Amino acid sequence: MKDTQHSWVKHLVDWGPLVAFFIAFKVGGIMQATVVLIIVTVVLTSLGYALTRKIQPMPLVTLVIVCIFGGLTIWLQDETFIKMKPTIILTLFATVLIGGLSIGKPPLKFLMGSAFELDDAGWRKLTLRFGLFFLVTACINEVVWRTQSTDLWVNFKVFGIIGLNLVFMMTQLPLIKRHQINVPSE
Repeated sequence: MKDTQHSWVKHLVDWGPLVAFFIAFKVGGIMQATVVLIIVTVVLTSLGYALTRKIQPMPLVTLVIVCIFGGLTIWLQDETFIKMKPTIILTLFATVLIGGLSIGKPPLKFLMGSAFELDDAGWRKLTLRFGLFFLVTACINEVVWRTQSTDLWVNFKVFGIIGLNLVFMMTQLPLIKRHQINVPSE
């Protein structure tokens, strides 16, 4: 049975820092937005842990990388580090997914297994697709932050990456449907 009692906490931990970053950027620029991102990520991850007594792997990795790269951004007064953060996170996730797949253990099954059940072939295919998608998105982030203004990069980070994720996930629905098991009959 899924734990829906605290599902709002997961959404808050996942989306709260991004929303706070975007608002802070529009109000005060990249350095202020980076400070806000670090603070909100730490506070919301801590709140999530206090309410659920667990931290999922992805938000924990994000917390560590936000603190490291956000801290470097502030300390060195160099926005390059915060712009690299999505690239680092996406590449790390891709490496974990493809690496796990290469040893016969698709990590996506562990991460998303409570959302739906797929046969082994489905988990392998979905894991590979997500891994490759994360690599492509990391490359796109690199191109955008290196060739465009900070303002455009922030809009891409907030809206472009989310849009790419939504489109990608929608394109995976046929695969999920084909490989789904234990679908309750109506």
